[in-house]
Amino acid sequence: MKNVVLFAALCVATTAAAQTKTGGISTKMLNEIQSENSLKATDRALVNAIAGNAIDDLAKNHQNAKALDTHFSIETKKQSITDQKSSGRCWMFSGMNVLRSDFNLRSDSLTVEFSQAYLFFWDQLEKANLMLQGCIETAKKPMDDVRVQFFFNHPIGDGGTFCGVADLAEKYGLVPTEVMPESFSSDNTTKARALISSKLREFGLQLRDMVQKGQKPAAIEKAKTGMLSQIYRMLQFVIGDPVKSFTYAFKNEKGETVGEAKEYTPLSFYQEVVGQKLNGTFIMVMNDPRREYYKTYEVELDRHTQDGHNWKYVNLPMDDIEEMAISALKGGHKLYSSYDVAKMLDRKRGYADTENFDYGSLFGTSFSMDKAQRISTFDSGSTHAMTLTAVDLDKNGKATKWKVENSWGATWGQQGCLIMTDRWFREYMFRLVVPNEFVPEKVMKAYNTKPVMVMPEDPLFQYDE
Repeated sequence: MKNVVLFAALCVATTAAAQTKTGGISTKMLNEIQSENSLKATDRALVNAIAGNAIDDLAKNHQNAKALDTHFSIETKKQSITDQKSSGRCWMFSGMNVLRSDFNLRSDSLTVEFSQAYLFFWDQLEKANLMLQGCIETAKKPMDDVRVQFFFNHPIGDGGTFCGVADLAEKYGLVPTEVMPESFSSDNTTKARALISSKLREFGLQLRDMVQKGQKPAAIEKAKTGMLSQIYRMLQFVIGDPVKSFTYAFKNEKGETVGEAKEYTPLSFYQEVVGQKLNGTFIMVMNDPRREYYKTYEVELDRHTQDGHNWKYVNLPMDDIEEMAISALKGGHKLYSSYDVAKMLDRKRGYADTENFDYGSLFGTSFSMDKAQRISTFDSGSTHAMTLTAVDLDKNGKATKWKVENSWGATWGQQGCLIMTDRWFREYMFRLVVPNEFVPEKVMKAYNTKPVMVMPEDPLFQYDE
């Protein structure tokens, strides 16, 4: 019994010692914290209000809630609004919005809506191959190596960039939505992604074991092919069998069929509606104030296909990005763009502005980090891709507000669109894809220099679009 008591006392003493090491919350520190935060009667009313209501409802700046000005001096042609449902495919929806808008411009107003389910099938298969190939190439590294963990931590995902749209569409083609509509699991990706990820991790371990045991490359490649066959079968079940050929007739903006129906393969349809390789026709620009401007960067392993392109961008000040965006919109081109969309967003109105909410006054503090500090501390990054469609200019030609087509359905926000002030745009806009014809010589020259390689673990690339 004495031994038990002695042991218990020792445990208490050890725990107490552990809790009073330098840097811990000591009794003295806790007393100071509590003495500075004794609630007054007015504070208790605020505590009750916050406990029973949404923070955004209480922090809303009602002086900023006046009727929205929906006029835009430069606006591209409207098109149908899409809905990505419960999936992370905004990058694909935005990219395809750009492609179908460009087709509408070139084809004298013919319309088309592309099947996200079709390209998503190939995106998932290609990402599975990327993961398995990565496991092979890093097999001799320990499991706790940062690059090994990169492949096993997120074997497959919904996210991506416009580079993925370009690589996948060039390789596999495109099909209309009518030919391969969405499935439940393409609209709701969580469960299927979890199951496929689990299978890929299992396969990844098997491939590592084969490499470590010195098996021949041909045997390893054969095993990987069999593994991808299993993933293909799972994708067939949850998304559908990818279309190989189809008959299709185009329609005009009134919904009237134009011309005779023709037989297509996905690649011949891609030639019909895009007509050229996408890679080489655009550049991606980014505003990252942590890094030197007019420098080009490439994100290691940030691609959709093993034989495709890493995400490469030139870093620019916002003034340069806005100048190109305005020029392209004047030319009638919608643009792929991405943002930290949840920051200061009034979801009910579909309105983003830095003055929408006053969180500082609500909590008696301030939130004062600038854009570079928010990126560096993982507080902000590119979370959502949308299609830039309009800008409003003042008498000096400077932007005052912008509009994007979103992919959250036609009933969301401003008839499926989001209006953002220029001050919000400058703080929370990150990426823009610009056709080469609207890129100034100085920017193109910077883009074509040898890129600086950056790691996918960088704070700015931790977010899925």
